[in-house]
Amino acid sequence: MNPVYVVTDIEVNGPTPGTHSMLAFASVALDFAGGEIDSFEAVLETLPQAGEDPVTVEWFLGFPEAWAAATTNPEPPQAVMARYVEWVRGLPGQPVFAAHPLAFDGAWIDHYLRRFCGIRMLKGPWEGERLFHTAGLCLQAFAAGRTGWDFAACFTAAYPPEWLGHVPHSHLSIDDARGYANLLRTLLHMKAPGTRA
Repeated sequence: MNPVYVVTDIEVNGPTPGTHSMLAFASVALDFAGGEIDSFEAVLETLPQAGEDPVTVEWFLGFPEAWAAATTNPEPPQAVMARYVEWVRGLPGQPVFAAHPLAFDGAWIDHYLRRFCGIRMLKGPWEGERLFHTAGLCLQAFAAGRTGWDFAACFTAAYPPEWLGHVPHSHLSIDDARGYANLLRTLLHMKAPGTRA
């Protein structure tokens, strides 16, 4: 069965899952050739007893359109995550989680899946059902491998706009997920340094 890449971006009000809340997230599903299959986006209510990080919120308020999008008409996290699980399971292939970077976005999605659905994001030597196949794809690391750039040089502002499909990195989760989906499409069709034509 072919992989379906589920390229995901999240927006949060602090750095720590559970201590802080995921405000919004979006995923764009791509087939193995990089064609878009479907997308998912949601705004979530904040977690009970969770706080917000003042530094994160101050930064986020510098993007008023993105802040409004991430805080308007939120839904209960349990309902959102149940709908997300159903959406992922309905994709036509083995879902592979992808994010830029994987460690940040993936930790939040895993926390919310475990807390509200009782399942894990990724496979590992522990009990419980998993939603995604394999260990996930870090787009930042993949970009470094494909381009030969230093890992630290692989960040959004460094990529040519056409690699992101000319989608602005607006901090609206759907925009950023779609931009990263375009980046993955670009990387899938790019030859790694030193490979033969």
